[in-house]
Amino acid sequence: MNVVFVSPQFPEVYWRFCAALRRNGARALGIGDTPYDNLLPELKGALDEYYWVPDLSDYDQVFRAVAFFSFKYGKVDWIESNNEHWLAQDARLREDFNVLAGPRPHEVATWQSKAAQKPLYAAAGVPTAHQTRLTTFDETRWFIGEMGHFPVFAKPEVGVGSVGARQLTSDDDLRVLLAEHGDVPYVIEQCVEGDICSYDAIVDSQGRPLFENQEEFPPSMADVAQRQLDLSYRSCPDVDPRLAELGRATVRAFGLRSRFVHLEFFRLSHDLLGLGSAGDYVGLEVNARPPGGSTPEMMCWAHGLDVFQAWADMLCFDELRTQPEGTPATCVYAARRDAHRYAHAHEEVLARWGDAVVSCGRVPRALSDDMGDYQYTARFSTSEEADEFVAYVQEGRRLHGDQASG
Repeated sequence: MNVVFVSPQFPEVYWRFCAALRRNGARALGIGDTPYDNLLPELKGALDEYYWVPDLSDYDQVFRAVAFFSFKYGKVDWIESNNEHWLAQDARLREDFNVLAGPRPHEVATWQSKAAQKPLYAAAGVPTAHQTRLTTFDETRWFIGEMGHFPVFAKPEVGVGSVGARQLTSDDDLRVLLAEHGDVPYVIEQCVEGDICSYDAIVDSQGRPLFENQEEFPPSMADVAQRQLDLSYRSCPDVDPRLAELGRATVRAFGLRSRFVHLEFFRLSHDLLGLGSAGDYVGLEVNARPPGGSTPEMMCWAHGLDVFQAWADMLCFDELRTQPEGTPATCVYAARRDAHRYAHAHEEVLARWGDAVVSCGRVPRALSDDMGDYQYTARFSTSEEADEFVAYVQEGRRLHGDQASG
C-alpha cells in the first residue's frame, strides 16, 4: 500500500502516523515544505521517501510530487495530511489521481463551511446555535433582534481555531465588522454559554468508531487567543455516553468515514430556550481531522492506547488491531505565555510534579496564539489532581501585593 502523507513534519508529532503506517507494512511517502536536512530524525526514520517542495500551497508543485511517487512506486492508495489547512488540497489530489479512499472536494467543502454544517446537524438530531450569514447591517440587525439582544458571535464561515472570531456587543461592533471583513465570508451566531467538549474518534469505512475520546476546553478559545490567557484543557479517561451518542449521530449524518475526527460541542452552563437545559450538549463545529498540536499524544496517555497506530490500523486494515496498555487517566495540558510572570519556576514545576509530567517544551509559533508559548502535559488518576497541577503551573507571581497576569 502506497500512502502519501502531506506535511508530515507539522505538527511535530505527526511523524508517529508515518511510523505506524510502516509498522503495518505500508509505504509512507512524505511531501513537505521543510528541507530534508531540517526534519526530525524520527520523521526521517519513519518515511520511505520524502519529497521537498518550496511551497506546499502551490498545487502544481504538490501535484508533481505525487506524480513522481506514482511513477516510482505505482498507484497511490491513500493521500492524507490530517491537517485542516490541507484538507481541500488533499481532496483535489485524490480526485486528480483517482485515489478512491478519502473524501472528494465537494465533501470537504461542506464539512469546512460553518453554514453548510447546519442542515447536517439537524439531520443528526443535534441542536445548534441559530445562525445567519453576514450580509448587510439591516439584515444582520434583524437577525440579532430575533435572538433578542446582543451579544452575538461572529466568525469566518471557513476557518480553524479562533482566527478571525469576535464577539459583537453593539451596533458599532457590527459596523466595524462589516467595514473590516472584506471578501472573507462570515457567519453570525447566537451566543451560547458553556464549556467546550469534543468527541474525538477514529472511524472505519462504515463510520463506526474504533476509538473514542472526550476532551474538555475552556469556555472560549477566542478569549484565550485575543486576551492572551493561559490555556488549559484535558483528555478524559472515558466518554460521557450522551456525548458519544451525539458524536456518533453526527458522524453518520456528515458521512464521515475512514478518518480521525474532532467534533466540538458546547455543554450548556444554564438552560437556553430552544437549545436545551444546563448540562445538555449543543453542536459547535465538525472537523474531519484530529485535534490540533500534540493532542493525539494526550489521548495516548489518557487511554493507554497508541492512537497513531490505531489510525494506521484503520487505514490499512479497517479495524483496530492495537490494544490498550495500562489504566485510563486524565491527561491535562497547561500552557504559559512569555509575557506573563509565574510564581513557580520551570525547575520547581518538575520537582513538584515529577513523573506525572509526561511532556514539556516550547510551542511552535504557528500554534502559540491559541496554545501558549510553553506547555506542560501531565497524567493523573483523578481530575482533582489535574486541577491542582494546572493551578500550580499557571499561578501568577505577586508583584507589590497584586496578582500578576496569568
